[in-house]
Amino acid sequence: MYSDMRSLLGGKKVLVMGLGAHGGGAAAARFCVEEGAIVTVTDLRTEEELAPSLEALAGYDIRYVLGTHREEDFLEADVVIKNPAVPRTSRFLSLARHVETDISLFLKACRSPILAVTGSKGKSTTASALHHILSAAFPGARLGGNITTSPLTFLRELSEETPVVLELSSWQLGDLGGRISFTPQVAALTNIYPDHQNAYASMEAYVEDKFWITATQDPSQTFLYPAFDPWGRWMAANTPATALPFFEERPTSPPPRAAFLTEQEGLFLDHGKEIPLLPERLLVPGAHNRLNLLLAGAMAYTFGTDPALIRTRLSSFPGIPHRLELVREKGGVAFYNDSAATIPDAVLAAVSAFECPVHLITGGTDKNLDLSPYRGLADKPVTVYLLEGSATRRLLPLLEESGISYLGPYRSLEEALAEAHHRASSGEVVLFSPGAASFEMFRHEFHRGEVFRDLVRRL
Repeated sequence: MYSDMRSLLGGKKVLVMGLGAHGGGAAAARFCVEEGAIVTVTDLRTEEELAPSLEALAGYDIRYVLGTHREEDFLEADVVIKNPAVPRTSRFLSLARHVETDISLFLKACRSPILAVTGSKGKSTTASALHHILSAAFPGARLGGNITTSPLTFLRELSEETPVVLELSSWQLGDLGGRISFTPQVAALTNIYPDHQNAYASMEAYVEDKFWITATQDPSQTFLYPAFDPWGRWMAANTPATALPFFEERPTSPPPRAAFLTEQEGLFLDHGKEIPLLPERLLVPGAHNRLNLLLAGAMAYTFGTDPALIRTRLSSFPGIPHRLELVREKGGVAFYNDSAATIPDAVLAAVSAFECPVHLITGGTDKNLDLSPYRGLADKPVTVYLLEGSATRRLLPLLEESGISYLGPYRSLEEALAEAHHRASSGEVVLFSPGAASFEMFRHEFHRGEVFRDLVRRL
């Protein structure tokens, strides 16, 4: 069930700024046309570059201004819908009378309970695992947001009881700030690591955007936070919600309600009672994924889901594309696609998920991040294959100073994979975990992962 948006959009001139490659802009344009708006789409990219998104809008009455932005379009628009990738400092946005996003439109219309996840890494896995749990109890449960599905695409299918899981980036949350009171029934932060520092003035500015996931909750709502993360503790101290911590290990003095891992279990402590949330065996590798799935289970539990159902569903959770995704095994060598690893900390976590020798393909486009986590490879059984890119050029001296040998840089992913395949032996892993952005070689991180998948399948 959703509120009619025709009072906001009907008959209004709506300008969609940034069509995007992941469907958000297309979904917003389609939704606005269906709600009676007069829609124009403007994007700096060309018709050829936007072909998939334009195909999705075939048959809709939409005017396009591509390859440029024009001041008159912003001055004439009643509403501008901003793509998350568009900087909030854009001079064109200062011309707009009223600015929305696909997420803000969804939240204004949606009457369903919302569970929201953010964080620097692990948010897609956590959100997907949570949806995997809830879809068994609520067959209509939906998943959207930063995970490439705009929630506007399923808004009309929702009932008031249907839970919606939203994965939200810092950009999406920052765009909500001051625009709408965001009150998810359950919100969670996976962690905070330096990210997008090529676009934020400071780490504090990045965290402030993340904080919008809980900043306008109320005490009847829950915020789950990483007790081991100083930024998580800061958010917990400042949220108006009921803050519940989760821990990487059993705490010595736990609060009445908290989630934590032990060597064998994942538990939720509920006023003295320890409730198992994780099954004995998970399909996804890595200690970091145990923590992600514990958080998903804790979110489901605080939402009221039966613990036995949580354990059953987590035992069948297969993981998600581009996050330590097993593509295939050939000749005893396992090939993993971790293309969504866009920060160095995620690379180290991925390598640490394996006990066998790892052939790591890494590198890409710089985001002005601290590369020091790569030093942790020095004591791992790893062979490093570098992809060319601006981040890779910064990484070279660090690897040399740390005594970490490497091959490359390679001019293409195909070349790097061919060399890794040639050198890998049975029982070893070839892992593609870039630890950087993708834009010098690929359209985006998902395109990068798709290219890796295709190359592996052709071996």
